[in-house]
Amino acid sequence: MPSVALPYTPPYDWPAIRDYLAARAIPGVEAVTPEAYRRTIDLYGRHGDVTVGPGEGDVLVARIRHPDPGAVPAVMARLRPMFDCDADPAAIRMGLAEDPRLARLVAARPGLRVPGAWDGFELAARAILGQQVSVAAATRLAGRLVAAFGAPLTDPTDPPGPSHVLPSSHVLPSSHVFPTPERLAAVVAEAPGLLAPGQPPEAVVAALRRLRGIGDWTAQYIALRALRAPDALPAGDLALLRALDDGGGRPSPAGLLARSQAWRPWRSYAVLHLWASEGDRNGIRQQEPGCAPGPKAPG
Repeated sequence: MPSVALPYTPPYDWPAIRDYLAARAIPGVEAVTPEAYRRTIDLYGRHGDVTVGPGEGDVLVARIRHPDPGAVPAVMARLRPMFDCDADPAAIRMGLAEDPRLARLVAARPGLRVPGAWDGFELAARAILGQQVSVAAATRLAGRLVAAFGAPLTDPTDPPGPSHVLPSSHVLPSSHVFPTPERLAAVVAEAPGLLAPGQPPEAVVAALRRLRGIGDWTAQYIALRALRAPDALPAGDLALLRALDDGGGRPSPAGLLARSQAWRPWRSYAVLHLWASEGDRNGIRQQEPGCAPGPKAPG
């Protein structure tokens, strides 16, 4: 099992990104311990798994298990954005310094990163399943999806490690159990790169919002995590609005949009800092984002 370093510019808040991923780990596909994040992977039609944890110095270390040694570069290309290894903490700090509230939060957690995703379709399906339900309920739904349509790992790890590969966008269109992920799967099948990092967020958000059952919150959340857009903002998010309540009441979504202009082009990092601060206030390290009222907005 080759081990490969993932260098980053310090500081890096490993506990925060680990805890965020742990709260949303898909049963059977992902497992998180205090020391490492582990998940199954499917590349080139062959199964494997990868484990990521902190290394010595300013690096994360990835241990890759896959039958094709040539898969290592492809794995690393996914892991770097997933763990936000290319972020520039100094630039983010300077970009958010004009807002006193954000400046204090960044000073308290200078190494906070935006958690990405191994696969854009997987992240989007998980986000859709989480609409209007809690983190725990969404995790159970994702586990049901894996149990119903996931493929058992070809060479399984020792229990209780991950055991299945999440179904791809080519599998779900035949299912009527999860209708919105099914519709998304059909779109991704027609445009395989739609949810890949680096895609233009405005165009992707517009395309997602045209799908029945997907509102602005979900589309912005997908842009933030799957596309790695540094300036995504789910303006109707209740947790963001609560976090900005300085005692005089929450801002409106329009007020948040206006205030956030000073955070550009780093609004995704502002979002993570505000979510983390709201989680701290409620006694938890990370908390699920809130949502705006309405049938299309996720919770």
